[in-house]
Amino acid sequence: MAITKSAKKAIRQAKRRRVQNLLHINQVKVLVKEVRTLVSQQKTTEAKELLSKVYAALDKAAKVGVIKKNAASRKKSRLTKLVEKKKA
Repeated sequence: MAITKSAKKAIRQAKRRRVQNLLHINQVKVLVKEVRTLVSQQKTTEAKELLSKVYAALDKAAKVGVIKKNAASRKKSRLTKLVEKKKA
């Protein structure tokens, strides 16, 4: 248990930051899952339209430091590759 005033404040800050980080992570997960299910159902046009939302969510997560920049790029690349492969 935190004793000092600064340690108690750090705990409060960590709680707030965790909530924000989870929002970003969950949004990315939901959108990626949605794109993958659309691709598996052969609905590539809808998946391609949803890619821009996924890109935005990944870029935002990378910007605020929830995931690293290269991880966001890797996820975007693999999703695009998946959609394009199913489209062809």
